[in-house]
Order: sequence, then structure tokens, then C-alpha cells
Amino acid sequence: MFTGGVTTARLALRASDDVPVDTPRVPAREAAERELSKPMYHENDPNLLQRALDRFWDWVGDLFDSASGAAPGGPLGLVVVLLLVIGLIAALWWRLGTPQRSAGAADSLFDDSPRSASEHRAAAEAHAAAGRWNQAVQERMRAIVRSLEERALLDPRPGRTADEAAAEAGRSLPSRADGLRAAAREFDDVTYGGRTADEQAYGRLRDLDLELERTKPQLTGAAQGAPA
Repeated sequence: MFTGGVTTARLALRASDDVPVDTPRVPAREAAERELSKPMYHENDPNLLQRALDRFWDWVGDLFDSASGAAPGGPLGLVVVLLLVIGLIAALWWRLGTPQRSAGAADSLFDDSPRSASEHRAAAEAHAAAGRWNQAVQERMRAIVRSLEERALLDPRPGRTADEAAAEAGRSLPSRADGLRAAAREFDDVTYGGRTADEQAYGRLRDLDLELERTKPQLTGAAQGAPA
């Protein structure tokens, strides 16, 4: 009886050797995390930039899907709406032209590095020789105004615009007032209006510059009546 009981117990122990031992849940998860954190499992993972780009394009795709769902006709309707908007913008741009400049410090004729009239003339000629007519026109207008300042026909004043310089210089040089206004307009069109200058435009400013050098200023009434 006892012998049979021992035999039965031994058989039960031997049978229990074949039953897998259950591992608790938390230690199993921690073991799996440690295993998966090894570098060998992450050699082909995308880098940070790639992951950011993937999220961005996913966001764009979701946004497009949402917009196409709301637009009449689905994705095709959305494409038609976008084409109409682009066409409207192009038509307005063609009709109105390049946005005009606004008055302010951005209209200043000179930059923060003052140069002499001869230096501006040399820069203008260098641009003209290279066929850069826009820059040549700009530098020649600066040379004109700087020359008038050097002759004391204009008071040096930071922030002065080409239009203001032409109007002020035209008072003492009335015979050249029209040419000065035209030169200022040429400068503004090139600098702010999106226009393209050519060799003829530069030639007009160069001729005006030479003519101004030979033009004597007109004295005011008080100066005319003063004794020599």
C-alpha cells in the first residue's frame, strides 16, 4: 500500500517535468524590452529627420483627404478648385503688376556705406561693361545725387529718396529739372517697380550726369541782388 503510494508520487513528479513553467507577466515584458533594445534590432530604423518627414507627409495626406472629402466632387473637385485659385492669382498679378513700393526708409537712395560720386560712377561703368543695366542705372543715379551734394547744391541727408533729390535739385538747376525727374523715375522703376533697364536708359542717366557737371546753378533772388 505504502510502496504503491511512493510509486504513484514518483510518477507524478516525473510527469510534472514535462509541464512548462509559467513566467510572471511583468518580468517577461521587461525581458522582452531588454532584448528588443539591443542595437542589432534597430540598425535599419529611420533616423530622426526621416521620421519627422514621414509624419509631415502623413499630416499632409490627412489634410488633403479631409479637404477632398469636404470639397464637392471629392479629390477631382479639390484639384479644380486649386486650379481656379491659382488662375485667379495669376490674373490679378498680370492685371495689377508687381506690388508697388511703399514710402518709408526702404526708399532711401543710398545704403549704409557712403561713397563718393566718383566711386559711384566707377561702379556704374563696371556694371554697364558687364551688361548689368539695372545696377548701372542705380549707381549712376547715386553718382548724380552724390555729386550734387559734393557741390553743395543738396544738403547731405540720410534717407533721402530719388524723387526728393530730383525735386530739391530742380530748384537750383531748373533747366535740368525735367531730366532729374525722369532719372528719378527710371531709378524707382528699376529698384522698386520690377522693371528692367537697358543700355539706352543708362545712357540717358550718364548724359544727364555729364550735363549737370557743366550746368551752373541758378542763384536765388537775394543772391542775385547781393554785391559781388
